[in-house]
Amino acid sequence: MRVLIFYASYGGGHLSAANAIKQYIDANYSDFDVRIVDCMKYINTGIEKITTDSYKIMAEKVPWAWGRIYKRSGKGPIAHLSKLSSKVLSLKLYKLFEEFSPDIVISTHPFSSQMTTILKKQEKTNCKLATVLTDFAPHNQWLFDSQFVDFFFVAHDGMKKDLALKGISDNKIFVTGIPLSTKFLQHFDKNSLKKSFDLDLSKRVILFFGGGAFGLGEEHTSSILEAFIDNIGNSYEIIVISGKNTKMQERFDKIVLDTHSSDRVKVYGYTNKIPELMAISDLVVTKPGGLTSTESLASGLPMVVINPIPGQEEENAVFLEKAGVALWLRKKENVNEAISELLSNERELHHMKTRSRLMAKKNSTADICKVIFG
Repeated sequence: MRVLIFYASYGGGHLSAANAIKQYIDANYSDFDVRIVDCMKYINTGIEKITTDSYKIMAEKVPWAWGRIYKRSGKGPIAHLSKLSSKVLSLKLYKLFEEFSPDIVISTHPFSSQMTTILKKQEKTNCKLATVLTDFAPHNQWLFDSQFVDFFFVAHDGMKKDLALKGISDNKIFVTGIPLSTKFLQHFDKNSLKKSFDLDLSKRVILFFGGGAFGLGEEHTSSILEAFIDNIGNSYEIIVISGKNTKMQERFDKIVLDTHSSDRVKVYGYTNKIPELMAISDLVVTKPGGLTSTESLASGLPMVVINPIPGQEEENAVFLEKAGVALWLRKKENVNEAISELLSNERELHHMKTRSRLMAKKNSTADICKVIFG
């Protein structure tokens, strides 16, 4: 069987979801030819670079503008323009369909879903199409020509109800959760891991993802880290992940130096040890991307949500906060007061952890593959 998995490089979550599915297929199914493709880069590297750079610049410099485009792209002129663009770009993508002739297409981005439905509508392919929504709220961009989509995979029951209200047949919608790497199913020796990161075994751990400068920006992220340092006392240690953002890593290092907190705060750059770090943590501070939020839930971690990009991430933040698994630190809030109140409320932290575990769909990737391949 030939399987084509599409993603697009607008944020890392789409690729992570695509990789999780490919890895699971490779490990559990034989005689499958699986190809994973960045749909925009395949069509034209120039277009891909311009559009991804534009997304990054808007998300960082003018997030309100991105939020406005996101809200308006579900219907009206922007939606019409998007569909027209997909129709034109699908002509380029068709070359891949001719060469590979997929039996199944799995799409983790709305653009590739749209282009595949166009090709199906034109009878240029008779493949099955599975659309995997990678956030906690649906958007109409995922639903264009939905009659040509065979499977919709969503994060929770509320999304299934939303899709059904938009006319999607109930037997096409599956509440599996967002695809998750099997690494999050592993059992780790927490004491050994803590020792490897030079952590105090008697203290709890806060995992702070601060590499992104999108949304509310560097100043807000820095003030949140400082507030955590002020409030952890002798109960917690903080692991700060700056990712590939060297500017933020330098800023975090200075905060640690200025607050004389090197015994309680450790700053790291890029790491591939996220499952391990989440396994030893008790609380995570993060932007509410679909994949990171899914990983946090799978690890049973209460979340403190910071810097959501207007649009899909704000919708994720609303859902997570309403579900009682996250505290959303908004720009105008008294950050120090909110963090102090949270860390001192042991009962609420316990309830948040319990709700996270109950919400988690740790077998999401396996469940998606079972539906598609039987």
